[in-house]
Amino acid sequence: MTNDCVIFTPKNPLPQPIALRYNAFMTLKITSFLTCLLLCLMPPVLGEDKNTQPAPEKIYNGKKLKVLLITGGCCHNYIFQSTALSQGIEERVNAEFTVINEGGKGTRAQIPFYNDPKWADPYDVVIHNECFADTTDAEYIRKITEVHKAGKPAVVIHCAMHTYRSAKIDDWRLFLGVTSRRHEHKSRYAVIPFAKEHPVMKGFPEKWITPKDELYVIDKLWPETKPLAYSTSERTGKKHAVIWTNTYGKARVFGTTYGHADDTFRDDVFINLLARGTAWAAGKL
Repeated sequence: MTNDCVIFTPKNPLPQPIALRYNAFMTLKITSFLTCLLLCLMPPVLGEDKNTQPAPEKIYNGKKLKVLLITGGCCHNYIFQSTALSQGIEERVNAEFTVINEGGKGTRAQIPFYNDPKWADPYDVVIHNECFADTTDAEYIRKITEVHKAGKPAVVIHCAMHTYRSAKIDDWRLFLGVTSRRHEHKSRYAVIPFAKEHPVMKGFPEKWITPKDELYVIDKLWPETKPLAYSTSERTGKKHAVIWTNTYGKARVFGTTYGHADDTFRDDVFINLLARGTAWAAGKL
C-alpha cells in the first residue's frame, strides 16, 4: 500500500493584470488517512507556505475613501499600472477606486469626463496618472485645475508632470508643484529621503534603489512645494526632487516623478509610498 499526499500549488497561470490576485488550487489523493494528515500539517516541509508574504501594514482603516484614478495617454502600460496601483493601495488603505481611462494612446486628448463641472464631487481624492503632453487648450486645463484649487486633494504620478507641458499657461504646473519638460535615461536610481519626519515618509528606506525607471529633470519647484526625497542625475550630478508635497489653493497635493516601468508598480516600497501619499492628501495621515 502506498501513502500519497500530493499538493499542487501552481504559479499564477494568467499573464494579464487581473491575475495579480489568484487562488492556489489543492489536490489531495489520500490512501492512508493518518499518514497523509500528518504530512499535510507540515507546510514548511512541503513548501506550501514558505513563500507566503505578510499582509501589508494598514495605513488607514477609517471611513472608506472614494478614490478617482484618471489615466490614459501615451508611452505607458496604464491597464497594468491601474490594476497594480488600485489593488496595492486598497490593501493598505480603506479605499475603493473608480478608474477613468480615456483619451487613447496619443498626446493631445481632451477627455469628455471633465466636461461635467462636478466631475470630482463624489470623490475624496483624485490620482492623476495620465500622459497628454501636447494638449494646450487653457479652458480645458482649467476645468481640472480649478476643481483642485477649490480644495479637491490630489496625487500626481510620473507623466502627469509632462501632461500639458506644451501649454502656455502655468496653472497645471502650479497645481503639480514642479515644472518638468524632459527626462533622462532609464536606470536604477537611488532615492534619498531628506524629510524623514514627514508622515508620507514613515518607513521609507534610508536609500531605495528603484527598478529601472526614468529620472525627470525638474526645472522649477514652485513656492508651496516641499521636497521629501531626491535622486541624482547620472549625467550631470544634479539632484532632482522625486517625491514632494504641494499646496494648491485649498488642496493638498502629493507627487512623485517615478512610475514609468511596470516593475516600479510591482515594488512594495513604491506602492507603500503611493498609499501613504494618498492617505496624506486626503487628510487621513
